[in-house]
Amino acid sequence: MTHLLKILGNRNFILVLAVVAGLFAGELALFFEPWMLLILAIVMTFSTTGISTKMLTTPRKIYKPFFAGIILNYVLYGAVILLLSHWLIDDISIFYGMVVIAATPPGVAIIPFSAILKGDINYSIMGTLGAFLASIGLAPLIVSWFAGSGGINPMDLFYLMIKLILIPLVLSRFLLMKPVVKYVLQGRGKIVDWGFAIIIYTAVGLNREVFFEMPASLLSSSLVLFISIFVLGYLYEYIVVKITGNKVLAISQSLLVTIKSSGFAAVTALSLFGTRAAIPAAALAIFVLGYLLSLSFRVAWQKKRNIEKNENIGRKAGK
Repeated sequence: MTHLLKILGNRNFILVLAVVAGLFAGELALFFEPWMLLILAIVMTFSTTGISTKMLTTPRKIYKPFFAGIILNYVLYGAVILLLSHWLIDDISIFYGMVVIAATPPGVAIIPFSAILKGDINYSIMGTLGAFLASIGLAPLIVSWFAGSGGINPMDLFYLMIKLILIPLVLSRFLLMKPVVKYVLQGRGKIVDWGFAIIIYTAVGLNREVFFEMPASLLSSSLVLFISIFVLGYLYEYIVVKITGNKVLAISQSLLVTIKSSGFAAVTALSLFGTRAAIPAAALAIFVLGYLLSLSFRVAWQKKRNIEKNENIGRKAGK
């Protein structure tokens, strides 16, 4: 029983389970659809408790990562995904879904994975916070510029960003107060993981016919996401390490340039453009998970190599 509970608490297992359940048992997606905004607001409130605002008291130390987060997560990533989508995607609803991804704030997974991958945690926190706050103004502009023909009023998205970014960020400060913070931190992971799982399950479940019957639409969006996450992420990290020699910084920046909130993208696409536009967000969840797992496996492999190297050195010294 303990082993089963451990598996059910694993973030990667939960997300994979959500995708599989959406594909093969997506009947409940229609039930969850009306609750998506509320679920995401709750998830964003708990997930943003990992963003510290204390660092804002030392502006000289934070302005570089703060603005770097905006440039990497919106300017660089946005340019890559929008150009690729313009060239490779013909389906207008799928294209709108890609525009929503470009407009989406960064995923808060950037922060814990910066710790796991030995990146600069403080840099990641401030970069994530910068992109989060910038998303309130940038997201409506991006959607208006690139999906204006969809008939969406930019102010509607602006109000949506207030509900899903600013208000949860403010509420999360109350969850960090001493009387409740202990319990919040204990339950935060489960609430965030299962909340995002419900959102991804709903996005996949509402579009499962497309996954089986229209693979061409899925293939084009998958190619765009593969390039904008795997290729861009590894290439960017390689260039930064080559130029600066700073691998710690390279890890944090490569996460900022590749990780978007798939749950946020799914809910926003559903709200603005309908179920079909949420297909890229469902695929985004899979690619982000795959990218983070590949980085984690690389760290484990490098650790194993270092141990073997030290053991070989020890054997030679013993001789």
